[in-house]
Amino acid sequence: MEKLARPVLSNLAAGTLRANMPVECVPGSRADREQFTHLEAVGRLLAGISPWLELSGEDDEPALRKENTLRDELRDLARRALARGMDPASVDRLNFSVGHQPIVDAAFLAHALLRSPVQLWERSDALVRDQLREAFIGLRDRKPGFCNWLLFSAITEAALARFGGRWDPMRVDYALRQHEQWFVGNGLYKDGPNFHADYYNSYVIQPMLIDTLRALHEAGQGQHWPGLLDTVLMRACRYAEIQERTINVDGSFAPIGRSLAYRCGAFQHLAQMALQQALPATISPAQARGALDAVVRRTTEAPDTFDENGWLTIGLCGHQPSIGEGYISTGSTYLCSAALLPLGLPASDPFWTGAPVPFTQQKVWAGVDVPADHD
Repeated sequence: MEKLARPVLSNLAAGTLRANMPVECVPGSRADREQFTHLEAVGRLLAGISPWLELSGEDDEPALRKENTLRDELRDLARRALARGMDPASVDRLNFSVGHQPIVDAAFLAHALLRSPVQLWERSDALVRDQLREAFIGLRDRKPGFCNWLLFSAITEAALARFGGRWDPMRVDYALRQHEQWFVGNGLYKDGPNFHADYYNSYVIQPMLIDTLRALHEAGQGQHWPGLLDTVLMRACRYAEIQERTINVDGSFAPIGRSLAYRCGAFQHLAQMALQQALPATISPAQARGALDAVVRRTTEAPDTFDENGWLTIGLCGHQPSIGEGYISTGSTYLCSAALLPLGLPASDPFWTGAPVPFTQQKVWAGVDVPADHD
């Protein structure tokens, strides 16, 4: 987590992000992607580490003091980075206003704020909070794509509702109703009119559906969608089962579909269900810990995952630039931090204290008799 966070936050806080962050991308796309890659890096990184930033330091036993000190440092860096990124006079001002890509990464930033309402929102300066609200409202002059992008608009509006801004219920309602139509069964949603065999149910769809609805309930607006959160969570439990079963014995997983350069971010959904203590009964917290640990290590400890200056490279297992599509750049890759969401659980949580438990594929391929899988 620190290795991911420090280059992004320290450079933005110092006003050197544009100067120092590389922009790796598909040849010929640099002029386009360098407009967006910095907001991508900040929004996606914070979306993953925000629960850890939010965690109180109440566990002050000696073994945790170093972590608490690091958390205090990175909280301060994150708030200073946001202030610099929102400052209209800063060379590192983040781009919310040009192009359609900011619809995406403002949503990841909104998700981070919802996951850390005290440390990233309440304890940021009032001016920064006002600037964030206006940046989110300003996205309404662009139309999201007719796919998972509808949820990007929905979660920024939900954040406005949660944090006292002028929110648009219609953008939320449209996204929620459309995804109800796109549910295809067995815990899965289509990504737009067609089903795609990829990881977008985890990259975007299910985490943002859940947290959009949670934010609206916290804002006192949940009555407009009665019962929907329970329905979404029921489906999410099934998808968590599927996710856990797709992690191979060595932490690898099938390289299927778009955006594989997000690495272990493909398992954001399983990580969020662990964070929210909403795992299905078939997956113990310790079992989820083992599965997530395996996939995080497999995708972040490969040689050349980071360049010589500590920035992420494009790839799934190491540096594999051909895996990057035209919309992928250095900043995009920081969605891998979403697999670290359970760091927001206290040290006393069963996720950390439970004795190691083999995850499903470890059991199956070791010859253990496991129950059949059912929808």
